[in-house]
Amino acid sequence: MQTRTRTHAAVTTTLLLVALTACSSSDGGTPADSEPTISVPAEHQGDDLEAAVAVYTASYFAGDADTAYGMLSARCAEETTKDAYTAVVKQAADDHGADHPLTDLRAEVSGTTGHATYKVTGLPEFDKKAQPWTLEDGAWKYDDC
Repeated sequence: MQTRTRTHAAVTTTLLLVALTACSSSDGGTPADSEPTISVPAEHQGDDLEAAVAVYTASYFAGDADTAYGMLSARCAEETTKDAYTAVVKQAADDHGADHPLTDLRAEVSGTTGHATYKVTGLPEFDKKAQPWTLEDGAWKYDDC
């Protein structure tokens, strides 16, 4: 009987430790204080990146330099001034116009890195394959500089 009691006590202690470990957070707060873990279904992994690519490309061909430059990664923004980038975007708008929606847009995301593959309607020279993007401060940023 004494062996059974010891085994029961050991099992109970183990279960309590497991339960306490599962309920604690790394910062010592309660589970309610912890950020939730969100699992995105595989078929929607790149949705946010696809939206960012569409907005960036539309602003680029529309000559909206403020939006396009604001979507550059920190690394790319360091490599070009806003004035120089504005000139490029304005030239693209003058040369090609704004009506070039994307087709066949696919995004692959792995952590804070993404790659977009797409075609630009009427401008095959602007089609992209595995164009690099990075997640900075919760937003996707163009990182192909």
